[in-house]
Amino acid sequence: MMIKLPLPELTTEHLILRKLSLRDIADVFEYAKSPLVGPNAGWAPHENIKETEDFIKYAIKKREFGQPGIYAIIHRAHNKMIGTIEVHSYKEYKGEIGFVLNPRYWGKGLIVEAAMAVIVYAFEVLKLERLQYGYFLFNKRSERVSQKLGFQFEGVLRSKFQNYDEKVIDEAVASIIKSDYTNGLLPWLNDFKKTLKVDYESN
Repeated sequence: MMIKLPLPELTTEHLILRKLSLRDIADVFEYAKSPLVGPNAGWAPHENIKETEDFIKYAIKKREFGQPGIYAIIHRAHNKMIGTIEVHSYKEYKGEIGFVLNPRYWGKGLIVEAAMAVIVYAFEVLKLERLQYGYFLFNKRSERVSQKLGFQFEGVLRSKFQNYDEKVIDEAVASIIKSDYTNGLLPWLNDFKKTLKVDYESN
């Protein structure tokens, strides 16, 4: 049996990141059915809650196949699950960050806060050498998030992704590498780490 990678609970000023579970079905469906969410990430809006249940079961099972797993993003003040974030496409020394957020919580800096926590997790727990971030050229919100986090734009991969509607589209690629992380190229990092709590007992 494959040993599961660590997925400790992460607590930030406004959020708790914990393992996604079936208790999150209603909250995931709330945003997964929105046309504002899935198409920006390459998947069709969920038409019914069974689709959401199947997604969560698939997401949980990813940990059995050598992937770190998916975090549920919990808004601490509202005690509400508002999105997901993960390191996916993990392979030994590299991985890719991906996330979605309930549109009701857009524009509040919360996905940047969640991503900061996962970047620390990626380099200090998973010991990555490279963390990639891919986004579609039309998704300007994701581009701005990338810039705020300190990802360095590398270029555009042409015809990289086949969308849920079978249209093939380009994808922008940016990255943070270990030397960026350790050599002070992320201006937010030191202050953020002072407030981040990592609970390994919840793994």
